[in-house]
Amino acid sequence: MTGEKALVIVDAANVVGSVPDGWWRDRHGAAERLRDSLVPYAADGLPGQPGPVEIVLVVEGAARGVASAPGVRVEAAPGSGDDLIAALAAAAHGVRPCVVVTADRGLRQRAEAHGARCTGPRTVRPLPPSARG
Repeated sequence: MTGEKALVIVDAANVVGSVPDGWWRDRHGAAERLRDSLVPYAADGLPGQPGPVEIVLVVEGAARGVASAPGVRVEAAPGSGDDLIAALAAAAHGVRPCVVVTADRGLRQRAEAHGARCTGPRTVRPLPPSARG
């Protein structure tokens, strides 16, 4: 692997849906809030993956049209977000470390088949105190 930054791919639909905060009323706005919350991770990295990292937020459906932000590139999936995430993980395989943030078991299997390490939504979106039970 080269000295390129690690690639962190975030499954927007899965991560947004991991916290019951009313995201379903404004999917586009929820994706924008997630994007903004990811900005510090570009410099700081994730647990087990020190920064700086390249972050790609994969959006689909009603979240298409969300713009990129400093440190976070937004990629709108032309079809399935899972297919785009798997393709991005495959492209990184053997070139640089790749981390996929999702709780989707099927997507985790696909990403891991391409050498990616997977981690859950709480890595980038901790549960608010009211949802911790």
